Amino acid sequence: MARIAFYAPLKPPDHKVPSGDRRVARLFLEALRQAGNDVFVASRLRSFDGVGDPARHSRIVGRADKIANRLIDRWRREPQTAPDHWLTYHLYYKAPDWIGPAVSQALRIPYVIAEASVAMKRATGPWAAGHRAVVEALRRADLVIGLNPADREGVQPFIGPGAWTELSPFLDTGLYRPAARGPAGSARLVTVAMMRPGDKLASYRLLGAALARLLDLDWSLEVIGDGAARAEVSAALAPLGFRVRFLGEAGEVEVAAMLGGADLFVWPAINEAFGMALLEAQASGLAVVAGNSGGVGAVVADGETGLLTQPGDIAAFSSAVRQLLEHPARRVALGAAARRKAVEQHGIASAAARLAAMLASLRPNRAA
Repeated sequence: MARIAFYAPLKPPDHKVPSGDRRVARLFLEALRQAGNDVFVASRLRSFDGVGDPARHSRIVGRADKIANRLIDRWRREPQTAPDHWLTYHLYYKAPDWIGPAVSQALRIPYVIAEASVAMKRATGPWAAGHRAVVEALRRADLVIGLNPADREGVQPFIGPGAWTELSPFLDTGLYRPAARGPAGSARLVTVAMMRPGDKLASYRLLGAALARLLDLDWSLEVIGDGAARAEVSAALAPLGFRVRFLGEAGEVEVAAMLGGADLFVWPAINEAFGMALLEAQASGLAVVAGNSGGVGAVVADGETGLLTQPGDIAAFSSAVRQLLEHPARRVALGAAARRKAVEQHGIASAAARLAAMLASLRPNRAA
């Protein structure tokens, strides 16, 4: 059994605001525990800087330095409580890791990163310091676990030979119970996404525009999620009228129940990394229509478990939804295949076994 220090600089796993990122952080903790490890959250410091503010950056770095020094001092005094590995989940220029590299180097323990991306256009400008910190963390990493294959090209130049390994996005498929679905009746469309400015709002707007072209068909849309852009999302979906039901924010168990009762999952996925909601929908036996951005194609098999369209293409997205509304037997078949794929390739037990093998290959070289 290994003792693992876990850190999520973007959002700690016990953060009060739900999101896909928080969901994946929790899943990593659970998978590591299922693999027989003693895992603990090393720090809850959020390094997220959404505007590239120098003063905020300076405060975050100052706090991170103090936390790192405190952890190093404590674990040198009490080596029996020190971790065998440090694992940081999700690095990018707005949320770098200012703690893990220093602690790992001082204690001579393996430094592992799960999910990282590099945007070279951020090498200059307000987030240049965050970009440099990500690059430095990657250079020090003993192992980089990629959940999104699209990240590999940007990360590869900054890591050592053999440091990159891929892990399929995963979840506890036992939580999701597909309902019996037949071809008759009005189709219940569903989407799950936070309502915030930026790419999420852009996806909601595309969804509204695409579905507005399908008012000649019999369907309804259930929207699960909430957030600061609720008014803008409501406006984007207003042309759909009575067909839309806003179900608000829901917990994992409630989301699973809602997905189980739907017929088709729809989400344009503009600039989506891979989309945990897409995986949850497939585990629920739902066919998916999504935009093919980021790592979405690694989760949704186009033509096998759903239909993928060019990102941002309203007409193509609308046409794909129409196909599955007009051909319910195909929709049901895609959903059944989606469930099989989720169970066979994206279950938490297989992820736990993969993580155990990865970490077993890394040995601490502890400082005296």
